[in-house]
Amino acid sequence: MAAEEGKHPDVADIVLALRIVDGPVLVIVFVLASTGLVFLCVRRARRWAVIAAGAAATGALCGAIALWLVEKVFNVFGTPLGWQTRAWILALSAALGLAGANFWNSGPWRKVAAAGASLIFVLAAGLGINAHYGFHPTVASLAGLSLVKPINLQPQPAAPAVPPPASTGPTGPPVHWTPPPGMPETGTTGTQIIPNPESGFPSRPAGIYLPPAALVPEPPALPLVVLMMGQPGNPDPQFIAAVLDKYASRHQGLAPIVIVADQLADPLIDSLCLDTPVYGNVETFINKDVLSWASTHLNVINDPRYRTIAGYSHGGQCAISFAAKYPQLWGNVLDISGEEYPGAEHPDSTLRDIFGGDQSAYDAQKPITILHGHHYPNTAAVFTVSNDDPIYVDAARKVNDAATSAGMTATYIEIPNAGHVIGALNGGLREGFRILYPRLGLTQAAPSTKK
Repeated sequence: MAAEEGKHPDVADIVLALRIVDGPVLVIVFVLASTGLVFLCVRRARRWAVIAAGAAATGALCGAIALWLVEKVFNVFGTPLGWQTRAWILALSAALGLAGANFWNSGPWRKVAAAGASLIFVLAAGLGINAHYGFHPTVASLAGLSLVKPINLQPQPAAPAVPPPASTGPTGPPVHWTPPPGMPETGTTGTQIIPNPESGFPSRPAGIYLPPAALVPEPPALPLVVLMMGQPGNPDPQFIAAVLDKYASRHQGLAPIVIVADQLADPLIDSLCLDTPVYGNVETFINKDVLSWASTHLNVINDPRYRTIAGYSHGGQCAISFAAKYPQLWGNVLDISGEEYPGAEHPDSTLRDIFGGDQSAYDAQKPITILHGHHYPNTAAVFTVSNDDPIYVDAARKVNDAATSAGMTATYIEIPNAGHVIGALNGGLREGFRILYPRLGLTQAAPSTKK
């Protein structure tokens, strides 16, 4: 199981691979924006200081009104944007106001400079906001493209329902695993197109993570994690790979095999993680097509005790919904800053467009409703959320309480000051697997003999 060797990168690949959350690109854009701002502020014109200040203030006021409409009136994003995003939008609005004032009673070159500076201001604000959220670290990621190459996977023999007793302990994968010489220090990532014979759902290629223990000649069967990212978002394996590589380094190369599945198809559309005629059969895709493909292409333990359904934000709602509906498939669930129920950001349109106004049918698809009246003695659930993300804190607490009442072994964890951005995802993955590693049988007491 090894990734395909990529071709020598061309100029397009180099550009797409540029980091835009830190490093030289960000510095250059910010320097250009600052230079443009200084140039626009300096002008020999009567009462220019007053005009420039008034234009900037007017722009900032327009930005503040736009923020109020977006956040408070129309609730476009379903959650507060955070002070960093608001600051960037206000700064951009003020800078554009200043640029607009430079078109007044000026020569052609100043007008050209003002137009060019406006474009740089927009770019700088966009990159600043993107760096704050952190989910698109490269140009390719921001464009919805993947630089991860397809991964070669050999068809696997059907895994035993329970791992062979000679090589495993009572709680999971190999308890006496000794890494062979030459085992890689880190895992590998790649992509795979997962067929959809049951669902017909047009997913984008899934991200795959194989830990170090899966890359040796005779690898042990390992637990499976299916992770779903937020919306909008990409099925990118880099975030969970970084977290699990650190766990694997402390546990003799052992970590789950991960499929980062695409539950959206179109990143701009909330698929609800349901089977609907509008958005396609997402539920069937994840719970049938993805699991069926995993059992024949990945060396995973074929037992729900060692399967985890996980997700962030939109994907977190999907994860707890699937764990509640299919306990025979998923023995563990990790819900990171998850929405409370399908369409929680736009319940009125979801009720109207998907359920034809039938509130009881809509309620029947909500995780808390599904959990109520059922018992899950064999399911472990971990709910994580940032303590400064109030809407999602409320959702996480409600769903955690419902899971606990339904008999799940539930753990609720608040991540300090992580917002609803990359810190919440990374913190949730770290804390989630801290809880799940022992349950998945991946903690190793014996010292590594890897050379």
